[in-house]
Amino acid sequence: MFQLGCKNRVCFQNEILSGLTVALALVPEAVAFAFVADVPAMVGLYAAFMVGLLASIFGGRPGMISGATGSMAVVMVSLVADNGIEYLFAAVILAGLLQMTAGFLRLGKFIRIVPHPVMLGFVNGLAIVIFLSQLQHFKTGSGSDLEWMGGTVLWAFLGLVLLTMLIIHFLPKLTTAIPSSLVAIVVVSLLVIGFNMDTKTVGDLTSLKGTLPTFHIPGVEWNLQTLMIILPYSVILAAIGLIESLLTLNLIDDLTNTRGKGNRECVGQGIANTVTGFFGGMGGCAMIGQSMINVNSGGHKRLSGIAAALFLLSFILFGYQLIEKIPLAALVGVMFIVVMGTFEWSSLRVIGKVPQSDVFVLVLVSAVTVATDLAIAVIVGVIVSALVFAWEHAKHIDVKHYIDDNGSGVYELSGPLFFGSVKNFRDFFDPETDPDDVIIEFQNSRVVDHSAIEAIDNLAEKFIRAGKTLHLRHLSPECRGLLKKAGDLVEVNVLEDPKYHVADDQLA
Repeated sequence: MFQLGCKNRVCFQNEILSGLTVALALVPEAVAFAFVADVPAMVGLYAAFMVGLLASIFGGRPGMISGATGSMAVVMVSLVADNGIEYLFAAVILAGLLQMTAGFLRLGKFIRIVPHPVMLGFVNGLAIVIFLSQLQHFKTGSGSDLEWMGGTVLWAFLGLVLLTMLIIHFLPKLTTAIPSSLVAIVVVSLLVIGFNMDTKTVGDLTSLKGTLPTFHIPGVEWNLQTLMIILPYSVILAAIGLIESLLTLNLIDDLTNTRGKGNRECVGQGIANTVTGFFGGMGGCAMIGQSMINVNSGGHKRLSGIAAALFLLSFILFGYQLIEKIPLAALVGVMFIVVMGTFEWSSLRVIGKVPQSDVFVLVLVSAVTVATDLAIAVIVGVIVSALVFAWEHAKHIDVKHYIDDNGSGVYELSGPLFFGSVKNFRDFFDPETDPDDVIIEFQNSRVVDHSAIEAIDNLAEKFIRAGKTLHLRHLSPECRGLLKKAGDLVEVNVLEDPKYHVADDQLA
């Protein structure tokens, strides 16, 4: 079913150490996202373990890390508040089933319709979200009494963050035998423990002591009423999970110059969430931050993701006392490096060099990602990009009008005829003054959609009422097939020309 991917000791070592680094970074993220969803910390940690393990085994992108995520957590808040945590588990199970269905139906390919500006906006927006999520660690206190650090406490925290970042940046210039992120976490932790520095640690968030997750059927009434409650949340969770996972998959593909399998990733994420829901986890999806840590640390195989999940479980069961001593500043520094590596700085340089509409989409998607969630941002970006495309191509339709040797009025169209261009198309004709026989030449044009068919039919009716005849000439086979399917919707003469294929998709 899967291969770990390592064929030598060096690869095995890199994957294991990379997995350990990722596991250390997963702890505060999982706890934080559990708090966002208003569920116990162990619910987030169990999700990070199980989703990470199963997605690594069954997913379509080796080296990609999955776990509890903030984009899904924000959707869960109202469900938990209104109906309780058991309904969350049921919703996660259903979301997993929907994701598996998407994979079996091979819907993963539709990620191809996401334009590049939307991808850039997604990456930049997510980098900003990751950055903002780290700012909570600069606060002290608990509950409603949180306040920003100040004085020596703040400077000490910032110093440790900066030290972590410097180690991660400069160590690879000396050696790549050990992941720089892991070295940075260990060095900063030893420094804090050795000098007994007063700074926040992982243990200040919550106690990590736990047990193995156990099988648990959600305690809800399995009936239509429950389905109506959880279905909207499940659909949104499934959509967010797949969009974030598939976009992260594409990003890792570009970084590693390899190719993941989108449909398999859909199935893998579905399996992970379905099982997680039965074991008391909050579900999750691919994590761009931890995936970047893994790839940059040398983890490109399935083994790194599996190792990260197993290390996380060992922390929960056995090593929680050591993990609780890790300073949060070290983990914040790691995530700041991730932010710097995730943000597409090249997108700032292209401003003024690409169409302004693309710049607008990029900024819009980034802003919506920060303000709402990834799924809405990507959907908005795709819709706006499609509308811009339609608007621009609506301007490209043109006509050349002349009278041929037979006395027929010929209109040679150029450009696609679709909903965006039908207004200009109608303005080209005047049935009252045109000759008795009119030919529309589609040599350089295409009939694209229902709006085009309706426009042709309306024009034909105007010519009929004027006692004149309208012909369509040089339609491609696809266009003729579209008109044939329309049946009685269009009553117009089509002049067949089987030897002419310029407007066809295939060469003659």
